[in-house]
Amino acid sequence: MVALHHLALLLALLAAAPATTDALTPDGQALLAFKAAVLQDPTDALANWNATAPDPCAWNGVVCSADTGSSAPRRVVALSLPRKRLVAALPAAPALPASLRHLNLRSNHLFGPVPAELLTGATALQSLVLYGNELYGPVPEELGDLAYLQILDLSSNALNGSLPASILKCRRLRSLALGRNNLTGPLPAGFGRELAALERLDLSYNRFSGAIPDDIGNLSRLQGTVDLSHNEFSGPIPASLGRLPEKVYIDLTYNNLSGPIPQNGALENRGPTAFVGNPGLCGPPLKNPCSPDAMPSSNPFVPKDGDSSTPEAAGGGKGRNKGLGKVAIVAIVLSDVVGILIIALVFFYCYWRAVSSKDKGRGAAAGSKGLKCGKDCGCFSRDESETPSEHAEQYDLVALDQQVRFDLDELLKASAFVLGKSGIGIVYKVVLEDGLTMAVRRLGEGGLQRFKEFQTEVEAIGKVRHPNIVTLRAYYWSFDEKLLIYDYIPNGSLAAAIHGKPGTMTFTPLPWEARLKIMKGVAKGMSFLHEFSPKKYVHGDLRPNNVLLGTNMEPYISDFGLGRLANIAGASPFTQSDQVGLEKAQSQQSDASVSPLVSKGSCYQAPEALKTLKPSQKWDVYSFGVVLLEMLTGRSPAVLLETVQMDLVQWVQFCIEDKKPSTDVLDPLLARDSEREDEMIAVLKVALACVQANPERRPSSRHAAETLEHLNGSS
Repeated sequence: MVALHHLALLLALLAAAPATTDALTPDGQALLAFKAAVLQDPTDALANWNATAPDPCAWNGVVCSADTGSSAPRRVVALSLPRKRLVAALPAAPALPASLRHLNLRSNHLFGPVPAELLTGATALQSLVLYGNELYGPVPEELGDLAYLQILDLSSNALNGSLPASILKCRRLRSLALGRNNLTGPLPAGFGRELAALERLDLSYNRFSGAIPDDIGNLSRLQGTVDLSHNEFSGPIPASLGRLPEKVYIDLTYNNLSGPIPQNGALENRGPTAFVGNPGLCGPPLKNPCSPDAMPSSNPFVPKDGDSSTPEAAGGGKGRNKGLGKVAIVAIVLSDVVGILIIALVFFYCYWRAVSSKDKGRGAAAGSKGLKCGKDCGCFSRDESETPSEHAEQYDLVALDQQVRFDLDELLKASAFVLGKSGIGIVYKVVLEDGLTMAVRRLGEGGLQRFKEFQTEVEAIGKVRHPNIVTLRAYYWSFDEKLLIYDYIPNGSLAAAIHGKPGTMTFTPLPWEARLKIMKGVAKGMSFLHEFSPKKYVHGDLRPNNVLLGTNMEPYISDFGLGRLANIAGASPFTQSDQVGLEKAQSQQSDASVSPLVSKGSCYQAPEALKTLKPSQKWDVYSFGVVLLEMLTGRSPAVLLETVQMDLVQWVQFCIEDKKPSTDVLDPLLARDSEREDEMIAVLKVALACVQANPERRPSSRHAAETLEHLNGSS
């Protein structure tokens, strides 16, 4: 009996023993083969990958099919291990479950080629995401065997060779991202015809060559940005590109394209930023005109010798009307010169009379408003009511919007609170009797003779209407008073939201959702200013102080065009970097964190500001990149690293070169939100692209806005 008891106990212990590897499902065994190829796992992402369970469905990063209640084991359908810092060469032996549909290994340290054998066993793949690794070698021909593939992202690696024609078999492909590799050669013939399901296409920063396929216009489902930039595509731009949806932004910058730019469909009314870096391109929107030989056949007819429509034929004989003689041409030129000189003398005489009359008028009536020139101005005589000063004052406050229901008297009688002062004037918060609140900027005195110039400029600014730009509602002009009336934005500046208001002991940092919403809004506003505003404005002084926050933390860009208005109005001299926005007055944000060794605001200015004082759209893009970095890191634009002071851009680049983890770069509050780290890293990449030292390598504001819009924030 004792022997039988011991035998039963032994059987029970054997039954309770852990399962061996042989008991693991085939899917689990395939995943363990993948784990065996991992050389380093610093985050222990694969720590619970072992054979102690009958199936791998509880392993980190593994997703299995739903439990159907049958005795058959659940199948592995997804493997997602992004940003785990895994160091591995992808194994050549089949190491993926045959049932796998989604594979995401982005932003790790995978190296070596993409083995064909890795794909042949997983023909059910629908998405393959390997971007942000260190893979090299050719794109496998076996990709064509993935008939169900919808998403392929191999960007930001070091892949080389040509794009295999077998990829055209992936007719369900919706997203193709191959940017930032070393791929070469032409695109496979039939690219646009066979991949008609594409919704996203990014081939940027490679060395693709040859002509852009004419059938690329068949990709009618494309959205966002079609990025073919920074390649070696040559030849003309196919007119078929214009057949793409009009909302698509086509980026063709920095290729070897030549010939006239087609003006149809999606290519029509595009700004020059989509075509720069192609010296051979000509025609609008570029300033490089096309020669007659380069114009397409659809252009107006150009007469040729012997044509019946030539001027000679119209004159009725070969020798007639051949042209004016040399004597006649010299006579015409001399008469024009003499006429211009006479007009100039008359003009300067009249101007002298006008200035003399103005001085006499001021001496006789000191303290009077405006310029009382009247009929004494001789050549410039007109009725006194038409002088610039009284013309402006006659109509009281000049409204730029029908919503303005108040006049100057109501504005001057309203309760006013000083928000701040700067070299451009004083800013007030004005509360009218009916409770309406406006922000009023008072500019300097003088500049009366430039009223028409001021009027033209201010009315153009007043036409700029966008949900993310502060609206100029009205203005007032006189000799001793010049006012700009804006919407009042209640929640202060972005600078205060990031760093807190001076003198405030505590503040609540912005969560990621709010920051992403602000980033997107600012990008949209800058894109509108650059490409769709009446004058395609350049802001020139974008910074968190010049971004105001509304009731629901929606961003408003302020102060664009203010520098020119201040100069016209005769405000105190200032430099572009010294501009202070309405929001700066509202928050009274301190600049104490900026190094005294650099000019105020220089951390937001592009490197080319050292060579030119004239801002450009690429300058604005750089400033926007710094703003993004400030929101991501929570740091000031000037960073003190031990005893060395550097600007924020240099600091972030230093962290990347030093291979510091993302938690060291991101704002500590954001670093805790690991679920949104993908979005944060994506924004960081946009910011780093914007702050490139070479302005030609920076994206357009529109491209940056569209990239941010693709992120999955709640905004």
